[in-house]
Amino acid sequence: MMGSMASEETRTTTSPHIRSSATGETPKPATRAWTTRLLVLGIVLAAVNLRPAITSLGALLEEVRDGLGMSGSVAGLLTSVPPLCFAVFGVMAPRLARRFGPGAVVCAGMAAITAGLLIRPYVGGTAGFLAASALALMGIAVSNVLMPVIVKRWFPDRVGSMTGLYSMALALGTSTAAAATVPVTDLLGGSWQTGLAVWAGLAAVAVLPWIPFVRQRDGVRQDDGVRQGGVVRQQGAASAGQAPAREERPALRITRSRTAWALAVFFGLQATAAYITMGWMPQVFRDAGVPASTAGLLLAVTMVMGVPLAFVIPRVATRLPHQGPIVLVLGVCGLVGYAGLYLAPAAGAWVWALLLGVSNCSFPLALTMVGMRARSGAGVAQLSAFAQSTGYLISIPGPLLVGVLYQHSGGWGLPIALMAGLMIPQMVVGVLAGRDRTVEEEAAR
Repeated sequence: MMGSMASEETRTTTSPHIRSSATGETPKPATRAWTTRLLVLGIVLAAVNLRPAITSLGALLEEVRDGLGMSGSVAGLLTSVPPLCFAVFGVMAPRLARRFGPGAVVCAGMAAITAGLLIRPYVGGTAGFLAASALALMGIAVSNVLMPVIVKRWFPDRVGSMTGLYSMALALGTSTAAAATVPVTDLLGGSWQTGLAVWAGLAAVAVLPWIPFVRQRDGVRQDDGVRQGGVVRQQGAASAGQAPAREERPALRITRSRTAWALAVFFGLQATAAYITMGWMPQVFRDAGVPASTAGLLLAVTMVMGVPLAFVIPRVATRLPHQGPIVLVLGVCGLVGYAGLYLAPAAGAWVWALLLGVSNCSFPLALTMVGMRARSGAGVAQLSAFAQSTGYLISIPGPLLVGVLYQHSGGWGLPIALMAGLMIPQMVVGVLAGRDRTVEEEAAR
């Protein structure tokens, strides 16, 4: 009997509107289906908008520097601003979600991205440009953290497929902004302000699907591993007028979990590799004699690889008790790609770009493991915030260090050796993070 009750609760909690707060009645199936479709649309549109603020700027960085009179050192620091903002603002997401509800926070995040992208080209001056960029990155940061939480909460039986869909949309938005910003700018008259501001329109569209979820304020609380918040407590209190059967558990001490630390370091090292690839790989090819246009196309190929693989890898990962084998396969692809860049960067350029594109798919794998390494929605929220905030802090020095080594050594030997060297600990901690256990179990010991 208890098993059938648990099964029924799992089925009913896959939709955000289980019971009407006014009547206690279960909504009609058509209403639940419509709400689920709207939520899926919201997740996809939110994911598409989590990287254009970064990659669109990279495409027009030279024009932005000339227009604002930005020094080379400040422009170089721009490559480290996104992970810094992700680390600082991402840690706020669970607290905001507890108070306002995750849907409301993501909706506000999309609005912040819209405002930041619309304002920053026209504020004038480097300081204003950085402040407006920080506003957009703040919206990206909180949405980054809460996407795995929302997937775990509303799609507990489809974590792999939904994470794959979200990751695929993120990769699509990243590659589209990188490839389309310059042509769109030329089409709209050649102004870099217009070329950057146009992406605010896409972010504004992403606000709309989240508006119906703003009023859900049950937040992210401790639960029985399937659903948290008001619905569970209402059901418990409604039984024979008794108090809720289960009290809220104490806050999870996430730093006591070795798996949480392993996942945070894995997240940080894969982010380091991704930002180094986005920032420096075209220059590696250009220095090897590859034309600039081809070097840009090679980067686009690397980024586009994330679109199909980001959907496949999470689905495979959720069917395995241990995700370590996937970590090793992706790591080996990265090592071979770096070896190719060192030995024959021009001759095998397309092969190395493909291999590094496969290796960069450690990001959707990390997101999937966040959803699998915690039992409850509250646990996922804490783990997501901890892993992403700590991980992005770890990733900050990487692109800068590569630039320093390149400048002082006069070649790519040392920087590529650094990239390959970082892949080894990434594989080690990834295997540790992929073990079949939860952070709640480890923190309770």
